[in-house]
Amino acid sequence: MELLNQISEELQQGSVEGVENGVNKAIEENIEAEKILHEGLMAGMKVIGEKFKNDEIFVPGVLVAARAMNAGMVILKPKLIESGVESAGKVVLGTVKGDLHDVGKNLVAMMLEGAGFEVFDLGTDVPAEKFVEKAKEVDADIVGLSALLTTTMNEMETVIKALEEAGIRDEVIVMVGGAPITSEFAEEISADYYAKDASEASTIAGNIKSKIA
Repeated sequence: MELLNQISEELQQGSVEGVENGVNKAIEENIEAEKILHEGLMAGMKVIGEKFKNDEIFVPGVLVAARAMNAGMVILKPKLIESGVESAGKVVLGTVKGDLHDVGKNLVAMMLEGAGFEVFDLGTDVPAEKFVEKAKEVDADIVGLSALLTTTMNEMETVIKALEEAGIRDEVIVMVGGAPITSEFAEEISADYYAKDASEASTIAGNIKSKIA
């Protein structure tokens, strides 16, 4: 549908106004909220994710597109709730204790929201007990851990052990990422998945929806 394609294009251009106008118009034309989400907003973010993965655009471009996505979601969310569209899953996300870096984490949050997940972003310098507390509170499906410093990498294992001690390790999928993290390290600390960037995190989360269901 032309209008939904237009929303996708406006999102890719990072036009907040264009996305807002498009979403409002689509609602006025009685297009289903789920259709606006999937064929308009999520379709646009999927293109952005692919371009980011292929180094065709960089972090600033993703952030601008994600801002437009969020603007569209503010308008669309009440309609999605009204129509009973369920989220793809609940994700508790944060940068581990001792680490104040958040650009990568913020990108992951935006990409996951764009993929239909409900994201609870705990911010930076998050202690293990806070991850556990929030995961329990919201009945999380995924816990996402970010670290950019080699000195804070081991905090990821602390979080995983805290999840085990709280008796909820088997109930959540743990995904880790950040510049110093490798798939070998993820395996070593018994994380379930390693994502090298925000686009891959979104793809992995999308692929494990069936495990969440």
